[in-house]
Amino acid sequence: MIGKYKVVTLCGSTRFKEQFMRIQKELTLKGYIVISVGLFGHAGDGEVWEKMDEGTLTKTKEMLDDMHKRKIDMADEIYVINVNGYIGESTKSEIEYAKKTGKAVNYLEN
Repeated sequence: MIGKYKVVTLCGSTRFKEQFMRIQKELTLKGYIVISVGLFGHAGDGEVWEKMDEGTLTKTKEMLDDMHKRKIDMADEIYVINVNGYIGESTKSEIEYAKKTGKAVNYLEN
């Protein structure tokens, strides 16, 4: 918590860019400090990936995964954007990490 504001990190597949943007606005208006993804690899930002060789791509994805765990470290809780119940491998690992570090986990869909 920072001051009177809880901090929440958004997690989920980057294919759900529209939902990420909507949830970010909703939570902000409810008084949360929202930490989100830096890139939408599955729903835009293609120009970032298309010029990378395979080795650089792998290292960049590993860095982004680690950065997202650090964002979870900064949060009081995570909010999983699981449209139609979809939770991919990266998001599963983030949920496990959040639980292991004592963070509350909330979901868009039950």
